Amino acid sequence: MKLSVVIPLYNEEENVEELHRGLKKSLDAIDFIDGYEIIYVDDGSIDNTLKQLEIVQAADDTVVMLSLRRNFGQTAAFAAGFDFASGDVIITMDGDLQNDPDDIPGLLEMIGEYDLVSGWRKKRQDPLFSRRIPSIIANWIISRVTGVHLHDYGCSLKAYKRDVIKNLKLYGEMHRFIPAVAGWYGVKVGEVVTSHRPRVHGKSKYGISRTVSVILDLLTVKFLQSYSTKPIQFFGPLGLFTSLTGLILSLYLSFRKLFFAETIGGRPLLLLGALLIIVGIQIIGMGLISEILVRIYHESQRKPIYVIKKILGTENK
Repeated sequence: MKLSVVIPLYNEEENVEELHRGLKKSLDAIDFIDGYEIIYVDDGSIDNTLKQLEIVQAADDTVVMLSLRRNFGQTAAFAAGFDFASGDVIITMDGDLQNDPDDIPGLLEMIGEYDLVSGWRKKRQDPLFSRRIPSIIANWIISRVTGVHLHDYGCSLKAYKRDVIKNLKLYGEMHRFIPAVAGWYGVKVGEVVTSHRPRVHGKSKYGISRTVSVILDLLTVKFLQSYSTKPIQFFGPLGLFTSLTGLILSLYLSFRKLFFAETIGGRPLLLLGALLIIVGIQIIGMGLISEILVRIYHESQRKPIYVIKKILGTENK
């Protein structure tokens, strides 16, 4: 197999040289691959990361360097790397030196049995309260909601068969949910324990503040898994239930008015009933609009989520 290694970097100037040296050493020691390429994606760094990558690429013809015009985010950086990857198997990892490239052979040994192999940082070298505990909770929730049970969704060290990753469309912060999305397509997902090293240089780009975005993306993934091609089945029951509740309240008040001559004009239930009927109709309308949008989406051309400024090293690919 030919191997492609995709690594996004953002403000990691102090790590580039050591990262490349260690990665080359590990890849050169693998005797069951038919060549490899390393794709570094500079995600709009504002330090000297780009310059360091240009130096690395000039000295190594196995390196492809992509430079995005601004910081589009890790998902877009991964997507750019995937678009240019030509390997039969694609490896992803972080550029902060916390992933160990010596774990790559372990992922490749399982890729024959699985379509996607995810790393599990069983002994994480991160702060307990700000990183590890929130991660444990998030991984449990994601596993329960998506039905794809992994111990560590946040580990970037993963191996993908080419046909798996080339058929996925990534948006927002969806890179962490790739196993869940792939599992929905029937992809066989495996997991292997990998080592995790403490960060020596630079600062982490993630923290507890990203919890909200993770939750929102999880809701998106769950909706796409269950209703991406049939949104009316999500909005329809909700809208019908809301409208039916409002109708029942209105009928009850009408009954009290007709048979008991009660005054209902100033009762809050009257306003609530009318509101629920209107809201229910709007929800059903949203479902119908979503059905139209889904059909437009499936028939439209894919639009890129990144803009590349510079490409080096593709001349001989």
